Amino acid sequence: MRFLLMIEPQQGLSYLEQLEIARRAEALGFEGLFRSDHYQSFPGPSGMPTTDAWTVLAGLARETRTISLGALVSPVTFRLPGNFAKVVMTAHEMSGGRIEMGIGAGWNEEEHKQHAFPFPPIETRAEMLEEQLEIILGLWERPDGWSFRGRHYTVEGSRFAPKPEPGRRPRVIVGGDGTPRSLRIAARHADEFNVTGATPEKAAEVYARLDVECQKIGRNPATIIRSTMVGALIASDAAGLNRRAEHMMRRVGRPGGEDPAEWLATRRPRWVMGNYEEARATIGRYEAAGVERIMLQDMLPWDLDMVEEMGRELVARG
Repeated sequence: MRFLLMIEPQQGLSYLEQLEIARRAEALGFEGLFRSDHYQSFPGPSGMPTTDAWTVLAGLARETRTISLGALVSPVTFRLPGNFAKVVMTAHEMSGGRIEMGIGAGWNEEEHKQHAFPFPPIETRAEMLEEQLEIILGLWERPDGWSFRGRHYTVEGSRFAPKPEPGRRPRVIVGGDGTPRSLRIAARHADEFNVTGATPEKAAEVYARLDVECQKIGRNPATIIRSTMVGALIASDAAGLNRRAEHMMRRVGRPGGEDPAEWLATRRPRWVMGNYEEARATIGRYEAAGVERIMLQDMLPWDLDMVEEMGRELVARG
């Protein structure tokens, strides 16, 4: 199993806090650090400071050395495809080739309204996603001069430089919960499909349907990496786990007035949660389900001790 750390900086993390987490994750042997791409603070208190994902990733690219970096996922509504292709390639160059590009249709309507981003219906956003992937990969890989005409974007006589070296472009990640369209898009364009918030059983079912979509277009299913993003909350014992759960609930809010025991119980089937042995056993079930890379979503990124524990007890022993 390959381990990555996933953080949600829109909860109020400054650049320096994200840098500290990235350096800690790199030292602990995490393969990658991913962050969300949001401009509104949630879950928890609204109005907290937020940072632009790709500006931060470019900064981290210069202040780390080995860890891969990316966003999971960047909404197509935030950036035009030519701009996004250039931003990602610039960060990729700055990192020495360590950038991964997660891209999706976007979902937070309120966030879009607050920042003047368009938010068309999901059917339109899914079309935009397919066209953006076609254009971004075309700009990176096809000879200059090609053109593209879609329903939402047009390219005429393309010019893009520098292009990535053959076989060294940023990896493309498409994610979701396994809708038919997301699987079709991934089979056609993605290097990796990421299932979000799924149990091991659900992940295995989604991967089986992804295999079918790959086979329909003549793609070897083994050429697409299977990953999952799952919440992570671990501690050495039950008392420590409860303390962290209470801390997290204070940070992110307590929906419906849940007590910590109820909150933990509802998430155990789809989180890496518990003491170290329990967490390793859960990871083993994801591995048996076909997961090759697991992104541990840390909703308590201020708790650097837990990052250390994940590195020592999960990454180092994985």
